[in-house]
Amino acid sequence: MSINANQIKELRNKSGAGMLDCKKALEENNSNIEDAVAWLRKKGLASAGKKAGRDTSEGVIATYIDENNATIIELSSETDFVGKNDKFLNLADKVVKSAHQFEGNDTNQFLASGKHDSTPINELIAEHISIIGENIILKKIGKISVNKGKIIPYLHNKLSDSIGKIGVIVALEGEVNDEIEEFGRQLAMHIAASKPIALNVENLDQNVVEKEKNILRAQALESGKPANVVEKMIEGRIRKFLEEIVLLEQPFVIDGKTKIKKVIEELKSSNNCDFNVSGYIRYEISE
Repeated sequence: MSINANQIKELRNKSGAGMLDCKKALEENNSNIEDAVAWLRKKGLASAGKKAGRDTSEGVIATYIDENNATIIELSSETDFVGKNDKFLNLADKVVKSAHQFEGNDTNQFLASGKHDSTPINELIAEHISIIGENIILKKIGKISVNKGKIIPYLHNKLSDSIGKIGVIVALEGEVNDEIEEFGRQLAMHIAASKPIALNVENLDQNVVEKEKNILRAQALESGKPANVVEKMIEGRIRKFLEEIVLLEQPFVIDGKTKIKKVIEELKSSNNCDFNVSGYIRYEISE
């Protein structure tokens, strides 16, 4: 059965596959477009399986904000070249929007049962692996929301309005005017640069603190100082440690000295309104 150019073009538009693959698919399926699409999907899954073990240290961070809810994902690729490819960027956009509509943020559940239009997400990714020729992995999904307030995004090394190499979303809960929204943008940039691992001391994993105390204690005891002096030294160093890793304890990058929690209190007072930073998510490729 002869295959004409219009059939190949139609299949390419539907599947995104290359011309030779489309021609082969049509030949194998008696020129039936829908059967050829299914054949290409199966081929994509097989191709994805062969590439599954390859390392993916490049890729993008994609965000999507819908009123009071936001989603952020890390979609990884093997090379930076593919990470900037239009097909890959379009895939990231589809995946983050689909993840936003999906209930929860469990990556495995989303891959297994999430869909873009009618296409299962795992098949969508597999098709792109076949088309692009590299392994692609959805590594993380994060979600954040506010009841009344604003979610502020920031992308570093932007590749589009919603895609970059580092992504941050910050949730400001409460009364948010223009000045406070601008603070939110500055705070998102601060988070991108400073890499805090917890919003406040209460949310910090205490195992992290204890591990650091043990390291500091061992270092201090080697100096031969008395135990009571050692404990005071540890207290001072832990305060410094918390300023490095806890967002509200960090000096704000704008002036380099005022703690973020104090900046928030000053903004509340000067604007005569009540708000707080209720959460944030920071993703960076391969971190």
